[in-house]
Amino acid sequence: MTGPAGEALPTYPVLLGGVSVPGEGWVHWPRSSTMLHDTYDVLALKARLDHGRARPGDDTDPRLAGRVARSTPAQADTALSLARAAQPSWARVPLERRLAFVSAFHDLLRDRAEEFTAVLVAEGHPVRVAGWALAAALNLTHPGTLEHARSAMVWEGAQAGRRVRLVRKPDGVVCLDPARNAPLLTALAGVPTLGAGNALIVNAPPSVPLSVAYVFHTMVAPLLTRFEAPPGTLSMLCAPARPVLRTWLASPDCDDIFFFGGSRQGAELTRSCLEYGKKPVMELAGNDALVVWRDADLPQAAEAALERYQGSGQLCLAPKFTLVHPAVAQEFTALLRSRVEALRVGPPEDPDVVLTPVIKRAECQDVLDDAVAKGAELLCGGELVDVHSKPSRRGPFVRPVLLRVGDLRAAAQMRAVAEETFFPLMCVIAPQDTASDTPADDEGLLETFLAFVNANRYGLRNSLWARDPHVIERFTDEVTNGGVLKVNDSHIATLPVLPIIGGTGLSGGVFGEANIPFLRTTRLQGISIGTGAAEHFDHLATTTLPRLPPPQPGKGPSHPGPAHSPEHTGNREQAAAQELTDHLGI
Repeated sequence: MTGPAGEALPTYPVLLGGVSVPGEGWVHWPRSSTMLHDTYDVLALKARLDHGRARPGDDTDPRLAGRVARSTPAQADTALSLARAAQPSWARVPLERRLAFVSAFHDLLRDRAEEFTAVLVAEGHPVRVAGWALAAALNLTHPGTLEHARSAMVWEGAQAGRRVRLVRKPDGVVCLDPARNAPLLTALAGVPTLGAGNALIVNAPPSVPLSVAYVFHTMVAPLLTRFEAPPGTLSMLCAPARPVLRTWLASPDCDDIFFFGGSRQGAELTRSCLEYGKKPVMELAGNDALVVWRDADLPQAAEAALERYQGSGQLCLAPKFTLVHPAVAQEFTALLRSRVEALRVGPPEDPDVVLTPVIKRAECQDVLDDAVAKGAELLCGGELVDVHSKPSRRGPFVRPVLLRVGDLRAAAQMRAVAEETFFPLMCVIAPQDTASDTPADDEGLLETFLAFVNANRYGLRNSLWARDPHVIERFTDEVTNGGVLKVNDSHIATLPVLPIIGGTGLSGGVFGEANIPFLRTTRLQGISIGTGAAEHFDHLATTTLPRLPPPQPGKGPSHPGPAHSPEHTGNREQAAAQELTDHLGI
């Protein structure tokens, strides 16, 4: 097949144990900008090719960006058995060598940055959003990140004449199901997962597989070969998620399921993981708070709030609502509104565009109607438009929505604030009923804001804009939900070492926390190495025995049983000592 100007169309077979093998047909991916301008013709072209009904010339249509092979259920089983066989050998490779593999990926990604972002744009990410994803991927594998991993993975010291180690051991075979809204960035969590010593199976989502296939075929797999990873260390499938997840759950060759998706699906999958003995690593929904205090840098805070609209709000770690100090609410809202109204739709190649087609357009209208019915004021946005910004009932874009509400209790009842909203909609909450006239009156309002943020059932990211050291300290000390807290900084920007994903509550499930893949896909093991000298057992003779309180006059024993019969009640310490020495075998 050929692409634009006669170039070979990028074609990615199934990657089974690091080897490219045929699948059962193809998923074809047209360039996203062509779908915006020629929607029905391009989708018809894709359907014909995907279902084996191609017309002459279809397979060389220049509107195509690439194709990815669909994997079979048998290939999913084979990938698991290959991974199980390969993983012990890969884990025996020294940590420094595996970290060097991750570092080599970082260097390759930096060298091929232009190509990387071009694939993301072809897949539908605006240029600016693709640039953000590139920066996040580079920070995920940055030398500083690897240095932190090195220190966290192994610690060694001396205690009581012994060498003591705390070592994180790989979980084994990790199966990763990326997010549909950001498949490549979420799939790249697999690179440090490999660096930790695990074998990896990635399932590229058939609804948007191109970028995942591109990176794992052209970058990750060749690097693993270069670093002499055993065959089977990496596989990449492309199949619907549900049957693949069922295969992973049922297989004894799967140890971890690394899942990106909705909170309800994540909760169900967590229960299944525990039932089947798998470790669940859940990356679920986000409903992030951005807080603006009275002394904030308001223009910068407004820019951070504007990040809500990156990718039309279809990023889990974007801010979803803003809590604003009443003293600056009017000025901040005006600044943000002017920026929101200036956003425009367009093809992803346009460097000024951040908005993308909205998947949940009907739900966006429902949430907007709910907020207005409960007292929110609609400041702008909400109309459906086409790529030329013309109103259209079938338009794929939603003009960015900005709402304002002046009551915290009312806001807490709105879906726009209480739930994750996956569309370009931001609610500014400026509680007039708790207004404070001077900074001296702010302590109560600060308590209210802290309580509101911590009451959020989700917990991915939160951010604060303030200058007062007391306010900053209170937030950093007392905000307990969320995997990341940013202060006076971009809400969505990433940094080396700082986790990109991970959170609490509905964002991460019962095991949720900030997610450093090196740590989340390993387990801690303590090791003590002695010389075998007899004195190493001396501590048993000096073990402090438990001392039980003497019997209280007039009170019987608190626990029935033989130990409290008359011949024992006067010798509780002796009985306890005997019990302990019996347990120790001495």
